[in-house]
Amino acid sequence: MTLQTSIADPMPQRAAQQRPAGAWRWSALACAAMLAACSSTPLPPWPATGQPSATPVRPPPPAPAQPPAPQAAAAPEAPLPYSAAVAARFPAPATRYDTPGLAPERSQFTTASELASWLQAQASKSLGTGGTRLGLVQPGTSQAGLPLQALVATRADTIQASAIHASGRPTVMLVAGQHGDEPAGTEALLIIARELAPGGLLEPLLKQINIVLVPRANPDAAQAGTRNTVNGTDMALDHLQLDTPEARALATLARDYRPVVIVDLQEYPAASVFLQKYQAIQRYDALLQYAATPNQNEFVAMAAREWYTQPLRTALSQAGLSSDWYYTTSQNPQDKALSMEGLAPDTLRNASALRNAVGYLVSSRGSDLGRTHIQRRVHTLVTAATRILHATAERTKDLIDVQSYMARQTASLACRQSLVIRAQQTREQRTLDMIQPDTGADLPVRVDWDSSLQISPTLSRQRSCGYWLSANAQPAVERLQLLGLQVLKVAESGQVIADSYNETRSTTQGNPAYTLTRGAVQAPVGSFYVSMNQPLAHLAAAALEPDTPYSYLTKGLVPTLTDLARVVNPPSVVFEEELE
Repeated sequence: MTLQTSIADPMPQRAAQQRPAGAWRWSALACAAMLAACSSTPLPPWPATGQPSATPVRPPPPAPAQPPAPQAAAAPEAPLPYSAAVAARFPAPATRYDTPGLAPERSQFTTASELASWLQAQASKSLGTGGTRLGLVQPGTSQAGLPLQALVATRADTIQASAIHASGRPTVMLVAGQHGDEPAGTEALLIIARELAPGGLLEPLLKQINIVLVPRANPDAAQAGTRNTVNGTDMALDHLQLDTPEARALATLARDYRPVVIVDLQEYPAASVFLQKYQAIQRYDALLQYAATPNQNEFVAMAAREWYTQPLRTALSQAGLSSDWYYTTSQNPQDKALSMEGLAPDTLRNASALRNAVGYLVSSRGSDLGRTHIQRRVHTLVTAATRILHATAERTKDLIDVQSYMARQTASLACRQSLVIRAQQTREQRTLDMIQPDTGADLPVRVDWDSSLQISPTLSRQRSCGYWLSANAQPAVERLQLLGLQVLKVAESGQVIADSYNETRSTTQGNPAYTLTRGAVQAPVGSFYVSMNQPLAHLAAAALEPDTPYSYLTKGLVPTLTDLARVVNPPSVVFEEELE
């Protein structure tokens, strides 16, 4: 998949990198030399003070994040879904935001055509300025054929990914609208887009960072007012398998622009199942969570915890907005436990961490409220997004250095140490503040709490040197390449020493179970090899270790167990040049 570019960017599509033709050989000696070079990379000093811990380190409070300028007086909101006493807890902000979907007396949110016109207008402001450059890219289309558009804001020569990389500035990617019934994120990113244009309050940040905005990742669902894509897929859980064109479009952007921070703006329900289970209304304006998934580099969590979480909480508090960790609950009325977002690598946040980027979720309160409190919901996400952009601009060199180190370290671990295949959250108890639905008073609720801040492995095995895939696994190869992984094609038949998977009759908590048998595996011409000696190796492991519900074998992208093996010695096999 390629990016279609338009507006304020006269440069043609980035040409494919040229490589010398012909086949090349990986010998055990060459692989060992590459591993030694990577493993000799020194650990960089951590720029922040303090040691890693299960709770956020609290840096000095940052300056308040400045929201965009106030607009006209607030329009009346829709009838309240709960008592006036509850509504009084959530006054409209002093700032009035003005997007097409937030216009007074408006009954629907910004339409697809209005969104396209808004983004086009912001990009047009940068024409001829010679400094700030805004332009649109189209990484794909939705299942119903609607364009998926991203706005790139930069001071590089062009908005092409190659120019962004050459600028030496880190890139932030902000995504909204993965669920069509969560409109506040889209409206918030339209505000951010306007403030990034020449003369906007956020334009000065482009001296330090590049920004990619995806205001509406699921346009079909937004048009229909539904949660999932046309085929019923929750695209928020499709960032490893990439079954939907919508998720593939986001993967294309992440692969090409290589952001150091990827932020997912969502909304959560204020009442819904929470009211049924706890007889309470939810009170937090924002729920926050950074990535937590097996094998992510500890520096990813440290950066999210120390450089983003506390500044986010401070900025929200200074704006009069409350926040806590993200939580959700099952649909079972008898199950009163709450859980942070899970550990699977198929969310945008967790997949980003396996890209060695900070992955962050910010969810505003109100996905079940229609237009009620919409200005406050947008204000919450604008405040959070603004603070994240400022925090990144304040840490540009640190983020670049840490991401570079993580990439080298990940590659250096091939063929050694262990790999976590499955892990579990930690069960705790917490008291959360909710709201009594009639009086509007605080209602403390004691709950069982599954925490993602501390996770424990439930299945581990020796890290492989790589994975062999048969020619029948072409669909898996295409998805791996779209994620940004290097995949090599066998040019001359040979053998690799590998572990083959054998399914057992038993399962563990619904997960498939396998035993391993080691031996020589024939690698015929046309089969594939995915080395673990590369920066995104942990994405490959998440996709190709078959013991999970989200693996490529479980999902059918790898047809059978005989089409997959984990290579345990550096292979001495002839490969074609890297596949495009």
